[in-house]
Amino acid sequence: MLTFRWNDWNLDHVTRHGVSVIESENVIRRASPPWPHRTGVGKWMVEGRGQGDRPIRVVYLIDPDKTIYIIHAMPLTTRRRRRSR
Repeated sequence: MLTFRWNDWNLDHVTRHGVSVIESENVIRRASPPWPHRTGVGKWMVEGRGQGDRPIRVVYLIDPDKTIYIIHAMPLTTRRRRRSR
C-alpha cells in the first residue's frame, strides 16, 4: 500500500493547477510502464489519467521511509503532452 505525506506546502502547490489530492494520488497508484521515470536527483514523474479522463502529470519524491511526497501536479495540455514524448 502506498502512503502519501501531505503538508500545507505541497497541498497548496499540487492543487494550484486544479488537480485534487485524490486525483494526483490515483495517477501514481495507477502508473504503468513507461511510468514512473526519474526526472532529476531523487525526483520521479508519472503521467496518467485523472478525473474525466484528462491527462495529468505528477512529480514526486520518495522519502527514506518510503512515503510519497508529491511536489507538483498539473493537467497536460496538447502542447505539453507533445513536448514530453
